[in-house]
Formats: sequence, C-alpha cells, structure tokens
Amino acid sequence: MKRLHVSLSVKDLEQSIAFYATLFDAEPTVRKQDYAKWMLEDPRVNFSITARACGEVGVNHLGIQTDQSQELAEITERLHAAGEAALQQKAANCCYAVSDKTWVEDPSGVQWETFHTHGEITTFGADSAPIDFTEAKADATAAEGKCCG
Repeated sequence: MKRLHVSLSVKDLEQSIAFYATLFDAEPTVRKQDYAKWMLEDPRVNFSITARACGEVGVNHLGIQTDQSQELAEITERLHAAGEAALQQKAANCCYAVSDKTWVEDPSGVQWETFHTHGEITTFGADSAPIDFTEAKADATAAEGKCCG
C-alpha cells in the first residue's frame, strides 16, 4: 500500500506543530528539535515539517511512500519507461530515517520523492531535497537517440 508524502519547510517549528496538531487532531508521530512528522491514516499521508530545509518556506517536495521495496521498484520502472530523468539513492540518510529513494521532477520543476523506509537514524541526515537534476536531465537527453540507452 502507498501513502502520499508532503514535506514542508517552515519558519517556526513549534508554531507549525501546534497548527498541524490542531488541523489533524493528532500529535506528531515523530518529533525532534528541527523536525516533526505525522503518519496519518485518514487521509493516508506522511506529512512532515522541518525548520532545517534549505530555501524558502512552503512546499519542499512531494512524494509517495511505499510499504514494500517492490512497490518502489515498480514506480521507478514506470518513471524510467516514461523517459523521466530519475535519480536513485540507496540507503539515503534523511529525516531521521534510512530509505531507498527515487527522485524526479514534474514538468513544472516540482520535486517528487518515491521511497521505501527500512530503518531509523538518530540524526536528520544529509541526503535530502532539493536534488539537482541538471546532470540527470543531460544524461537522459544524450541517451534519447540511442538504442537501449
């Protein structure tokens, strides 16, 4: 089964935790000094906020979390078949978790992370968005004219 993932960058973590706890009628499932996450069943979403993310406040990235590694492999295969410049990370350390990931940008440049989490870590980790797709897009463009590129 899959779950939608929404990651926001926020100005004030404590104010944002209070707001989202009220909105969701639930306390965070994970709460750290720089991060909070709700694993909600209704709606089925992994909603996270962080005060550490680079860039402006707002949507950091969107994603799909899978319960099984096979589901991640299927999504990754579909992205590759569609010709998308997808970047893969194995055992990425991010958001207090260890996950295998595939990153892609939609046509407007919105980053999507598909991932399967298989462990926890005690630090935020360094393998997080934003991802630079410049090289991946160049590789995909160069491979377009090649058979079995």
